[in-house]
Amino acid sequence: MKFIAVRDLRSKSSQIWKSLPKEKDVVITLNGKPVAILSATSGDNLEETLQAIRTARALTAVEAMQLKATQAGLDRMSLQEINAEIQAERKSRHS
Repeated sequence: MKFIAVRDLRSKSSQIWKSLPKEKDVVITLNGKPVAILSATSGDNLEETLQAIRTARALTAVEAMQLKATQAGLDRMSLQEINAEIQAERKSRHS
């Protein structure tokens, strides 16, 4: 995968756009850190590509939440404790 600095994106944008179909994906960096991904697509598969990206982001978010919950010990809560938490939250929303 090719990495390109933001400044190169500005100054060499024409070359980057022309090479994108061949490269498929290009990572854009700012101060050496990835900040965006340019991904080749077409009008024929735009919606499918966007859906795949959204699905990947959602899965990543769920995995992060699961890891955080496990680290906090929340994976060991009983059903009774879970239901009590839900009831307390619902009650606080109605107050």
